[in-house]
Amino acid sequence: MRSYSVYFANYTIGEDAYENVSQVCSHYGKRILLIGGEKAMEAGLGILEGAIKDTELEIADKVVFGEDCTPGTIQRWAAYARECRADMIFGMGGGKALDTAKGAADQAGLPVFTFPTIAATCAATTALSVVYKEDGNFDSFYFFDKPARHCFINTRIIADAPWQYLRAGMGDTMGKFFECHFAARGDKLDHSSSLGREISNLCYGPLLEHGAQALKDCKEHKASFALQQAVLANIVSTGMVSLMVLDDYNCAIAHSVYYGLVLLPGFEEKYLHGDVVAYGVLVQLAVDHDMDRLPEAKKFLKDLGIPSTLREMEVPLDRAYLADVLKETVTGPDMEHIPYPVTEDMIYQAMEIVEGLE
Repeated sequence: MRSYSVYFANYTIGEDAYENVSQVCSHYGKRILLIGGEKAMEAGLGILEGAIKDTELEIADKVVFGEDCTPGTIQRWAAYARECRADMIFGMGGGKALDTAKGAADQAGLPVFTFPTIAATCAATTALSVVYKEDGNFDSFYFFDKPARHCFINTRIIADAPWQYLRAGMGDTMGKFFECHFAARGDKLDHSSSLGREISNLCYGPLLEHGAQALKDCKEHKASFALQQAVLANIVSTGMVSLMVLDDYNCAIAHSVYYGLVLLPGFEEKYLHGDVVAYGVLVQLAVDHDMDRLPEAKKFLKDLGIPSTLREMEVPLDRAYLADVLKETVTGPDMEHIPYPVTEDMIYQAMEIVEGLE
C-alpha cells in the first residue's frame, strides 16, 4: 500500500494561552502579519501584544480581513504578506477571518497560526477554508495539506464574546457526532476514519454533561471548566474529526436540512448556522427512527434554548411552502453518502414527528 500522512491540530487552551506564543512561534521567524476581524482584534490584539512584548516576535502589520473569505481577499493578503516580508501569518477571529488567514498563508508559502475569539466553528483546527464569491454566495472549499501549525484558544476572550456563538457552536458540534456515525454506518473504515469516528463521540457526550453550564457561564463571562470543555468540543474535537475522516463522513441529513432551510427568504439572516444544524439533527434522528436518542437530543436543545421546531423558527409546516426546502435537503451534496435513500416524504414526515415532540 502507498503511504499517507495525517496531520493533527496542535493547540494551547486557557485564559493565559497567548503566553505560549513566543515559545511555539519563534522557531518560524520574527515578523508576523496579523489578519483578523475588527471586533476580534479589539478583543485579542492587546493581549497578544502584551504576550510577545519582550520577545523577538514582532507584528509587522495588522489588517482587517474583509467581509468574506473570497479568492480576492486570499490573494490580496498573500501578496501583502510577501510585500511586508512576513515570516508567518496569524489569523484572529471567527471562521471567515481564520479561513482567510489560512488561505493567504498557503498561497504565500508561510506557516499560519490561529487565534479563535469565538467558539462557533472548528475553522481554527481544520485543513480547509470555506470560500465565498464576491456576492456572498458559496464558491468552493479550499483544501490544505495540513492544519495551522498551532491554535491558541484564549478562554477569557471566548467567555467575553457573545454567548450566541458558543451555543451555535455546540449545535454544530453535536451534528458532527450524529452525522459522522450515520454516514459511516455499514462501511468498512480505514484506521484514520475509524479513529475520527471515535473522536466524534467527544462532540456530544461532553456537551450533554457540560453544555448547559457552559452556556450559563458564558452569559456570566466566566471562563469556567464547563466552558472550556464546550470550547474543546466545538473547536478541537470537531476539527480533529474533520481532519481524520473521509469527507463522506463529515456531514449528512442535519447539514442538508440547514442548506434547505436557508433557501427561505430572510431565514439565513435570522438564525446562526449551528442552531439550525441542531434542529437538523432532530430531523435526522426522526428519519432514522432513533426514538431513544431523539427525546434526549430534543431536551438538550431546549436546555440550551436552541429552536427545536419549525414553529419556533417561524416556519410553517406546510408541504407546498417547504417544497424547495425538501428538494434541496434530499438532493444536496451532504446526502451523497448515507446508508439508505432518503426521500422528500421521509424528510417531511420526520419534520412532523419533530414538531409533535413535547
